[in-house]
Amino acid sequence: MLDWLRRADTRAKEPARPRKVAARTIVVDGRDLPLVIRKLGHARRMTLRLAPDGSEARVSIPAWGRVGDAEAFARDRADWLAGQLARLPESRQIAPDATLPYRGATLQIDWQAAARRKPVVEGDRVVVGGPLDGLGGRMQRWLEAEALALSTADLGHYCARAGQEVPRLTLSRAQRRWGSCAADGSIRINWRLVMAPDFVRRSVVAHEVAHMKHFDHSPAFHTHLDELYEGEIDTANRWLKRHGRTLYVLFG
Repeated sequence: MLDWLRRADTRAKEPARPRKVAARTIVVDGRDLPLVIRKLGHARRMTLRLAPDGSEARVSIPAWGRVGDAEAFARDRADWLAGQLARLPESRQIAPDATLPYRGATLQIDWQAAARRKPVVEGDRVVVGGPLDGLGGRMQRWLEAEALALSTADLGHYCARAGQEVPRLTLSRAQRRWGSCAADGSIRINWRLVMAPDFVRRSVVAHEVAHMKHFDHSPAFHTHLDELYEGEIDTANRWLKRHGRTLYVLFG
């Protein structure tokens, strides 16, 4: 009986997961745009966002909110969504001679049939071989491997500064969040940050390490983050706000 009660108590403490409502569409600038509505237990008001790649509109509402109100909320803001879509960077493809953002720099893809399949950075080029079909997949896997290696080094650095044990690190493909720290201390970092300047990626890792001590955004958290991160957090945040969506132009 006691074991059952403990299990029941553990489940009761688990945070409620967002509940997705069946996808709908709204007309934006003459085309149907998928609309995803999510009910969130912690939400206090409705919020509307456009997916970073422009693939869908997303409305978050409180658990007690009405789906019909959320649809109307999105429809009333169709002009705002159209403006957001117009500001999205033009989609590009991975192909020979195309450019690729990497650690804040721009590399030209130098595809050579006889070269090694694994990409190698040489100056302002990234040389890669193998079949042309599947080039995009190879480049993404390489970037993800680079992201994991760089973020692992960042995590070790900031955990040492914070006096924390290094937690488990995994990569995220999230559309909205650049990083997260779970209740068990494990950390996830968005792999696309490997395309941003190093100081931006490092700021996100430092942010999540700070959450290992302060699981909130209190003044104590920000003080701790300022102690951990060597650069200007505001500068890194401004970069993400202005350029974050450009990291979704490739590998949609």
